[in-house]
Amino acid sequence: MENRELIRLALEAREMAYVPYSKYQVGAALLTKAGKVYKGCNIENASYTPTNCAERTAFFKAVSEGEREFAAIAIVGGYAGVLTGYAYPCGVCRQVMMEFCDPKEFRVITAVSEEEYIDKTLEEMLPYGFGPSSL
Repeated sequence: MENRELIRLALEAREMAYVPYSKYQVGAALLTKAGKVYKGCNIENASYTPTNCAERTAFFKAVSEGEREFAAIAIVGGYAGVLTGYAYPCGVCRQVMMEFCDPKEFRVITAVSEEEYIDKTLEEMLPYGFGPSSL
């Protein structure tokens, strides 16, 4: 799947975000190695700590359906329907990615449009990451 298509799906997922507090909508599209895509959005909560990021929503949906092998994720974010800059995954989301992905191969695509994006490996996003191979 091309980066542009994965980004388009992340843009679709962003529209489903539940963000009554921050108003910051994030969408993610997670690509499995088999070519299936799981979309996720951020879901806020009034007490804040139960809030879930778009990236983890996509991963948890995929894992709960039995998926364990992932190739890439596209992430977009911004306020009031406008992408305001690159929405990089938080530390917790990067750690979830480390649990399920090969950091040398898994690609993290952050975008401000279908044409303007940054494509990095998880290892570039999380150098010296701690994952299953660390145990």
